[in-house]
Amino acid sequence: MNKRTLVRGGIAIVFLAALAVTAYFAFSRARYVALNNPFEGQATPGAGEGGGPSGDNGDSQPGNGSENQPPGEEVVEGGGIPESGWEGSSRVTILVMGLDLRDWEAGDSAPRTDTMMVLTIDPLSNTAGMLSIPRDLWVEIPGFGYDRINTAYRNGEVFDLPGGGPALAIETVEKLVGVEIDYFAQVDFNVFVRMIDEIGGIKLEITEPIKVDLIGPEPPKTIQPGTHTLPGDVALAYARARGTEGGDFDRAQRQQQVILAIRDRVLSFDLIPLLLTKSGTLYNELSSGIRTNLSLEGAIDLGLLGIKIPIESIRRGVIGSDAINFYTTPDGDQVLKPLPDQVRTVRDFVFGTTGLSSPLADMTPEARIQAESATIALKNGTLREGLASATAQFLEERGFTFSSENVGNANQTYPFTQVIDYTGNPYTVQMLVEMLGIQNHLIYLRYDPQSPIDVEVNLGNDWSASFSP
Repeated sequence: MNKRTLVRGGIAIVFLAALAVTAYFAFSRARYVALNNPFEGQATPGAGEGGGPSGDNGDSQPGNGSENQPPGEEVVEGGGIPESGWEGSSRVTILVMGLDLRDWEAGDSAPRTDTMMVLTIDPLSNTAGMLSIPRDLWVEIPGFGYDRINTAYRNGEVFDLPGGGPALAIETVEKLVGVEIDYFAQVDFNVFVRMIDEIGGIKLEITEPIKVDLIGPEPPKTIQPGTHTLPGDVALAYARARGTEGGDFDRAQRQQQVILAIRDRVLSFDLIPLLLTKSGTLYNELSSGIRTNLSLEGAIDLGLLGIKIPIESIRRGVIGSDAINFYTTPDGDQVLKPLPDQVRTVRDFVFGTTGLSSPLADMTPEARIQAESATIALKNGTLREGLASATAQFLEERGFTFSSENVGNANQTYPFTQVIDYTGNPYTVQMLVEMLGIQNHLIYLRYDPQSPIDVEVNLGNDWSASFSP
């Protein structure tokens, strides 16, 4: 193994421990490698400034040679995003991604993300947070229009963008959540399974029967309610299961439950000395399964801080059913459309602050509409004369503006009112939905940056029957 691979492999195994907030053995191992390696006196890669997409110094090349590389193969680059250290005093935020093995098995050129989670640690308040993002969330992916959020990583890899999949995934999540993401970690499922097996499994309280599908030839199994110690493969299947009433929302909560169970297992059973004796073997086996842009020193400091944070100071949040609308795309796909205000609320809970970046967050609803400045077409899809003009006046009294040429009759009749967003105007659409009583399944996102109008409303018979000026 050459020195570049050795150092980056050390970064990877250290960072895994930082994510799970558990494996002090990895930090000891990494510190030993850093202080006693045969390349002493030579610069450690990634010790410079910057971090995340905004820290790109212009020297990275798109893809960095890691494109189309399946899980389990050694990745020694940080995804095209320059490595960076952490100075130890400011809040640090990390996007953690697990890749969808089904895409590799199907022979696709690059995978989607199966798991996306934002982790944050604040050393000043000694708090941490976990925010899970459903993979079917329908969001704007910069440069690609609207799609499921789990396609952002794939697009960055397939189209060989600067920073590859990690950079585009970070940019997409930053736009959704409204916080700056400092680092990323792409974790292989095999690393997850191996680490849990090394600590003798994890103890979980199962509250209802759940059917889990193990990766590989083994048939599905059902875990009954009760307290169970699960091995790595079953714990992974439990974390990935979707067949419960809450679907992806339950799944996100189980993933957080598993991460905290790993932490509890190591700290409660004082497994650090035992793991330390195996650190050499684990280092060699696990270092190839993680891809990150966090430097060695930063990972050590972050991990040491993480294991000191009390469990009651770790906040958990999910962009769940109260923060989305169920939505059917024009192609008939069932997706989840985020509600900006509710996403901001869960974000602020996880981060423990209300002072995060969101340009429209503190505005009144009317001010948000004005800030979006959407051009709205209002069309009468009924036989009631003058309905569009009367509705335009009704809406103008509540903060909307219309041009006369965009108010008129539709080219067909509509039994129910619908709204179409062509350029991404969530606050405008949300207010129209509330004022016109538009049903969730009649909200359409049809991204078209060339559209002469931003939002189109086709008034239906339901509005005609209920509206009286």
